[in-house]
Amino acid sequence: MSVAAIILAAGQGKRMKAGKNKQFLEVLGKPILAYTIEAFVGTGRFSEYIIVVHPKDEMDIRREILERYFPDIDFKVCQGGLERYNSVYNGLMVLSSKIDKVLIHDGARPLVSHKEIIDSIDILDLEEASVLGVKTKNTYKLVDDQEYIVETIQRNYLYSILTPQSFKKTTIMEAYKKGIKEAQGITDDSMMVEVFGGSKVKIIEGSYENIKITTPEDLLTMKSIIENKKVNEVE
Repeated sequence: MSVAAIILAAGQGKRMKAGKNKQFLEVLGKPILAYTIEAFVGTGRFSEYIIVVHPKDEMDIRREILERYFPDIDFKVCQGGLERYNSVYNGLMVLSSKIDKVLIHDGARPLVSHKEIIDSIDILDLEEASVLGVKTKNTYKLVDDQEYIVETIQRNYLYSILTPQSFKKTTIMEAYKKGIKEAQGITDDSMMVEVFGGSKVKIIEGSYENIKITTPEDLLTMKSIIENKKVNEVE
């Protein structure tokens, strides 16, 4: 089966306060987005890559990341939309007809592992949709509109959701085509399938290292994780 990766790199990362798209920020001499793409390319499992970008960043992403680090790969590049779901929809619309499976990933999650990616592909032999997740370490309270606790939610039923999220192409396409005009409040792709697609979504156990780079502190965490892995490899 043919597999495509849609990598979302259209956000502006205002919380990073870097004055530019965080995808260009370097950690140990390499841009964040290059790490992300490298993880997918390294699995050898993809026949198509769609990179969704902000219009003002398109030429720089092509030149500084895609052409520099991956000169032998023929990427499809499309422009993002106002909201995340608009960007995903734009990416879905440029998939070729040969694609059977789709993985959708945040460009700002550069530490996704090969295992997480491969597990997300292989689960689609059995399921229509899946998401990576990690069990929450915190206790969560449900409150009412006056900020009084209504319920303490059982922690063993709670996951923090990561990406990639993976889908059979027909499943995700049908959900987006049905729901794109009513998608306000939809926060991720699995929710689009839950609300508009009618398919169950399977959780796959992910890694706590698969962090999303959002603030300057996350850059330090990323650097530390990479350096620790290098030390462990030497040992």
